[in-house]
Amino acid sequence: MQASLPQPAPPPPARAREPQFIELFAADAAAVRDELIAGFRQARARVSPKHLYDPLGSRLFEAITELPEYYPTRTERGIFERHAGEMAAAAGPGRTFVDLGAGNCAKAARLFGAFRPSRYVAVDISAAYLRESLSSLKREYPDIDMLGIGMDFSTVLDLPDQVGPGPRTLFYPGSSIGNFEPAAARLFLRQSHAACAGGALVIGVDLVKAASVLEPAYDDPLQVTAAFNRNLLLHVNRVAGTDFRLQDWAHRAFFNVHESRIEMHLQAARALTVRWPGGQRDFAAGETIHTENSCKWHVADFARLLEEAGFRTPRHWQDEQGWFAVFVARA
Repeated sequence: MQASLPQPAPPPPARAREPQFIELFAADAAAVRDELIAGFRQARARVSPKHLYDPLGSRLFEAITELPEYYPTRTERGIFERHAGEMAAAAGPGRTFVDLGAGNCAKAARLFGAFRPSRYVAVDISAAYLRESLSSLKREYPDIDMLGIGMDFSTVLDLPDQVGPGPRTLFYPGSSIGNFEPAAARLFLRQSHAACAGGALVIGVDLVKAASVLEPAYDDPLQVTAAFNRNLLLHVNRVAGTDFRLQDWAHRAFFNVHESRIEMHLQAARALTVRWPGGQRDFAAGETIHTENSCKWHVADFARLLEEAGFRTPRHWQDEQGWFAVFVARA
């Protein structure tokens, strides 16, 4: 009997034209509303900074990063431009690259050449904005497998199974870790250590510097940051049914030296009442809603925090002025 000829191997599966997308945030609108109302009922009203990033807020923040006063983005970019190869070697290239707070995905995309990810996973609370950004990025990099996840990781960083097995490189640029107060930052870094699954964390950290540099970065003359902060009120009106009026509230930002953080607030221009279905809150003239903290760190203190979270011998690179640092820490 004649032996059958070997059959050619099947072609590899084609890359998906569109990235996969999982939306995990806002599945429980009632819980989000309850969270917001609970913040307004506190003795000192506050709103989590995650609520700043609706689709318009995300675009306004993108505009903020182009302002001359907002040094973090360009300073961090310069560090990556000079040291990306060293960072990739320290982290280990070719892994799943998980971009936390991906936004327009531009920061991660600039590092694809150095880190050579086998897969790109973009995570952001603003799901609609992320979906649009990731689809655009996929057209530029069709050969990289991509997954988008719309989720809130500000309280618990628990990546879904679709991310795939480790090791992973977690990427958290832009000094967003500053939104966490020190105890919460420690918890987040511990969760990041677990999420790395034996990989590494690449994280941007804004360093302590003069208030004369810090404050204009969060209160620019063009008032783009003011628009970003006040847009939160429009977002809250839609989500929680409140009746905030933009003209009643002013943006305020200052450096709290004792807490080593920039604070952003919305300040009532007059005595007023804010109402929502089933409740209300009276605000005195000058009373504020605390909307964001941005903690600033010393290098040694942040390195110690990483080690307390379980990371080994973190390395860091910084700019010549010592304004900003990027850490790479192995899990």
